[in-house]
Amino acid sequence: MTAPSTAPAPPSPAKKGSRWIEEWDPENETFWNEKGEKIARRNLLFSVLSEHIGFSIWTMWSVLVLFMGPEYGLTPADKFLLTSMVTLVGAVVRVPYTFAVAVFGGRNWTIVSAGLLLIPTAAAFTVMKPGTSFNTFLLVGLLAGIGGGNFASSMTNINAFFPLRKKGWALGLNAGGGNIGVPVIQLVALAIIGASGGPRVLLGIYIPLILVAAVLASLYMDNIASVKNDTGAAKDAAKDSHTWIMSFLYIGTFGSFIGYSFAFGQVLTNQFGRTPLEAAYVTFIGPLLGSLIRPVGGWLADKYGGAKITLWNYVGMGAATAVLISASMSKSLALFTVAFVVLFVLTGLGNGSTYKMIPGIFQAKAVAKGLQGEEAAAYGRRLSGASMGLIGAVGALGGVGINLAFRQSFLSYGSGTGAFVAFLAFYAVCFAVTWAVYLRRPAGRVTATSAASEAEPQLSYAEV
Repeated sequence: MTAPSTAPAPPSPAKKGSRWIEEWDPENETFWNEKGEKIARRNLLFSVLSEHIGFSIWTMWSVLVLFMGPEYGLTPADKFLLTSMVTLVGAVVRVPYTFAVAVFGGRNWTIVSAGLLLIPTAAAFTVMKPGTSFNTFLLVGLLAGIGGGNFASSMTNINAFFPLRKKGWALGLNAGGGNIGVPVIQLVALAIIGASGGPRVLLGIYIPLILVAAVLASLYMDNIASVKNDTGAAKDAAKDSHTWIMSFLYIGTFGSFIGYSFAFGQVLTNQFGRTPLEAAYVTFIGPLLGSLIRPVGGWLADKYGGAKITLWNYVGMGAATAVLISASMSKSLALFTVAFVVLFVLTGLGNGSTYKMIPGIFQAKAVAKGLQGEEAAAYGRRLSGASMGLIGAVGALGGVGINLAFRQSFLSYGSGTGAFVAFLAFYAVCFAVTWAVYLRRPAGRVTATSAASEAEPQLSYAEV
């Protein structure tokens, strides 16, 4: 890496009365220490708040289906299909949400995306009652998918605020704070169910919170002028094989996290006969711990290398899944619950380490091209920011696959055992891909620096 710059810090935002920052150079340590870090942390705080509520709205149907007893006329397969489609929309909208930051500005889009959450919340409030058709529930559930897009725009925005050396921690904290929206809405639901309240009470709590998030983003966040609409970056990211390799690995980590978040309660009620209240007592624990540990995954990746942490994390995920298979076959609720919570923790750890890898990979490619200093950093920011939306979208599709796998497993076998066997095989493939692409060192392999002059350099990614 090149030595830190000590050049004078760029000037403050030039547009008086606006929230646009004209000059932004986080890799410049003087700028970062004098003013950059304070601005970046402020934007991170309110980005987390908006993304947190977005996750809550996206995953609210994992909670609402627990309220939907026999009087609603829905089968377990119907509920898994409903949550699968909500997850699908959340994955798809991540792509346009990523590029919306460049079109409208990070602050501006945070305001808009927060306000849009009112639509699925108000719609669910209107239709949540027995007698509503399944197709209506499905349509309203699809609207909730827009909450999943907040993650992509938030991560792309925060990626631009922080220097490479702090991206693992910052992106982990941003994503982890957002992910906590999953257990929070489950905890609120637990309290409401325990108090014999209905689903409309839950929805009514979130409507004012959405308005608060939009107002605070308007007051305290900023746009970075240099993050311009760059369709070339999107095309370059889509053409790069590492975008799709990381998308595959992110399916294993985040796809598992969001898929299990939707499915855990349903598995407990359908396979182990738990009541909605009994299920709600434990379903929040896994997503909570998985969210809290995500920044730790980013921090460990900063310190030891994202590829190394990701590799061994898949070993742990495979082991936890093997225990789940055993517990499912033996019908041991206690072992099943503990193993599922451990698996949640590992998905969160892997979420942090995989997302740290993304900017590191593109920074390594910049060095391989012979770029140095700010030029290399700009190249890395450009492609990593563009790729994050694609990686986040494909990764979220893993949640669709998990819910569809559970649906088929319950239809075919009456339990989730068959789905867990498929997940175990997938984690083994993820382990192999991580090792083969980012950690394997074949004889004669050249480093990124020495390969800079070659047309197709082989890069050393072990520290990404």
